[in-house]
Amino acid sequence: MDEDKVITLLTEDGEQIDLSVLEETCINGLNYILAADVAEDDEDGQCYILKDRSRKEDTEAVYEFVDDDDELEYLFRIFSELVADLDVDLEK
Repeated sequence: MDEDKVITLLTEDGEQIDLSVLEETCINGLNYILAADVAEDDEDGQCYILKDRSRKEDTEAVYEFVDDDDELEYLFRIFSELVADLDVDLEK
């Protein structure tokens, strides 16, 4: 995984948020990413799990935050295993 991959999300308020993509996976035909906010000065950042909701006709990727507790718990376990060899400590 390219650790320098950064995506920019646009919030409903029009604010831009830069997230560094840590890992990607595909489960049951859906793409998910684990991304962290870009922390400065070795601060701990927040991690987020996002679901790719892009359609074929979309010119840019469309992501939404996973907020279903069961889905989030399942994905958290998967991403925890995927990043086990990276210098990333995931906490709920």
